[in-house]
Amino acid sequence: MAYELITMGRIGVDLYPLQTGVPLSRVTSFGKFLGGSATNVAVAAARLGRRTAVITRTGADPFGTYLHEALRGFGVDDRWVTAVPGLPTPVTFCEVFPPDDFPLYFYRQPKAPDLEIGADELDLDAVREARVFWMTGTGLCTEPSRTATLTALAHRARSGTTVFDLDWRPMFWTNAAWTNTSRKDAVREDPAWEDPAFARPFYAEALRHATVAVGNIDEVEIATGEREPHAAAAALLEAGVELAVVKQGPKGVLAVHRDGTIAEVPPLPVEVLNGLGAGDAFGGSLCHGLLAGWDLEKIMRHANAAGAIVASRLECSSAMPTPREIEEALTAGAVR
Repeated sequence: MAYELITMGRIGVDLYPLQTGVPLSRVTSFGKFLGGSATNVAVAAARLGRRTAVITRTGADPFGTYLHEALRGFGVDDRWVTAVPGLPTPVTFCEVFPPDDFPLYFYRQPKAPDLEIGADELDLDAVREARVFWMTGTGLCTEPSRTATLTALAHRARSGTTVFDLDWRPMFWTNAAWTNTSRKDAVREDPAWEDPAFARPFYAEALRHATVAVGNIDEVEIATGEREPHAAAAALLEAGVELAVVKQGPKGVLAVHRDGTIAEVPPLPVEVLNGLGAGDAFGGSLCHGLLAGWDLEKIMRHANAAGAIVASRLECSSAMPTPREIEEALTAGAVR
């Protein structure tokens, strides 16, 4: 059977402080969790009952072993998660200052294994046959991941639903550029690698193959040059997608379909503990709703609720909600 969802992109170990409101320098204990945006989306959809798999790479180390075990525990197929000898599994630390300050510290040097995905190792038939394929902007930041991502998109040829998570992380583009050049001193001084205009052509190429684009205000601006939500959604549709989803934080979410359907849904009230996994929960629920064939407003309401539930919890992957939890939150009109 074809997978209902295959994601492709980041994986790593999230180390979250067990004390909130404390600077990282003073934290004394941490919780260890599966992390990485594309991986968390696969986990979120699996929690909602979907058959999912992830394409990514880890280090050949104990943290890599842990990630395989965690994926299987969440019901996500790990057959396309392979090790890269000589590169460590990425680790990410965060600080937790509710309700809206969650600094991240990525340890992905000298290069993250998930950026070593090669086009020659892809199961392109499985990618094409999946009902939903999810890829990210980070996957475009460097080679060989960039070519692998675009190869997967081209082979898929817009069959089924192809979601482009705009996922703008400027530090990954700068670090990748520096890692993959012999002119390190020159690149370090070259602002072009930090200029969103450098990324935009790669985003445009991916948008030609995608049917859905999803991102926050900053991310849609990277992709289109437009920051106003309705203008950005229109620009994404013009770039080739059928559905544009613009996340607006406290203003909720705007979704615009090429057929003229528009859904603008307010956020679900929540007491935020850690907002870092909310977008991934939103993404997993978005895929679930698309697979279920729900109308646009229902998809957005459920995705908003899934994101709010995870924002109310410390962890990300293990916090992904069940269908019952989402329904209860929607019935209550808030996350309690």
